[in-house]
Amino acid sequence: MENHMKAAIFIEPGRIILGEKPIPDIGPLDALIRITTTTICGTDIHILKGEYPVESGLTIGHEPVGIIEKLGSAVEGFTEGQRVIAGAITPTGTSYASMCGFHSQCGGQDHHGWKAIGGWRFGNTIDGAQAEYLKVPDAMANLAPVPDGLTDEQVLMCPDILSTGFSGAESGKIQIGDTVAVFAQGPIGLCATAGAKIMGATTIIAIESIPERMEMSRSMGADHVVDFSKVDPVDEIMRITDGRGVDVSIEALGKTQTFEGALRVLRPGGTLSSLGVYSEDLTIPLDAFSAGLGDNTIVSTLCPGGKERMRRLMDVIGSGRVDASPLVTHHFALDDIETAYDLFANQRDGVLKIAVQP
Repeated sequence: MENHMKAAIFIEPGRIILGEKPIPDIGPLDALIRITTTTICGTDIHILKGEYPVESGLTIGHEPVGIIEKLGSAVEGFTEGQRVIAGAITPTGTSYASMCGFHSQCGGQDHHGWKAIGGWRFGNTIDGAQAEYLKVPDAMANLAPVPDGLTDEQVLMCPDILSTGFSGAESGKIQIGDTVAVFAQGPIGLCATAGAKIMGATTIIAIESIPERMEMSRSMGADHVVDFSKVDPVDEIMRITDGRGVDVSIEALGKTQTFEGALRVLRPGGTLSSLGVYSEDLTIPLDAFSAGLGDNTIVSTLCPGGKERMRRLMDVIGSGRVDASPLVTHHFALDDIETAYDLFANQRDGVLKIAVQP
């Protein structure tokens, strides 16, 4: 093994470059995986734009598919050469937060163990997956073997996009027969649409304006697709529901306008499930909130992680319930990561997700 590797490195807002770093050393509980496929996330674009702060010199990326190169001395249950994924969220598995089931808010073993979004370490607080090699902390809690017969692209959405999108449906507690609105049909919104269908929603209303995404939304389970560039989405959703409103609305963009729209279409007692990464303050309109008396629930969710979550998602893929591979619309070599970022950040050429391979 060479001593250095290629990596996508954050330098400053507006600048992520392909550079070189030492291959990570691992501790007793860690694993080193050789990346075979990864991708770029919308959150990486927030980092690129300076809307979410990380330290200069950090390797970006949090969606790894790879092969175990080396295991820490205390890691059991895995073998070198095994194909694996790790979630974008990598909890310790033993902190107070993890033991309460809040893996995404796991701040480690120190003191009380709680830290907001503490479970998101790759490309946030430690080096991430857009590189030739990745150190996976707490490997026994986070590595999940890829079943034989599943390709990299089939499981590439599991570490983040599929997990996050499904969690929007899960946090909304969708029931059989529910009517659900999903605001925005980017990759996460598309997976939220698929998750709503799996959970039993019988009327799914997607809000989008890009033709390719509107078409993909129908294939993922949307019954109605509202083009917000042509009609007011709130008015149209209320028309579709005969003035009733939806049982659950999922906000999957992270904008004030879509958050407010998701609140306005709720029936009394409905749930707004928020998945967006917001870069500005949110306000709650008094009338949409029924002066606080409408029995509505607003819940936010960060991507669930850990190996059991990954196993379940790969079972969904393997069973044929959802095919997430069509979300991969473009392919780039790691050597061309800067070009890939330019394409993805500017949303050109109908891009949804990019498969990046060293």
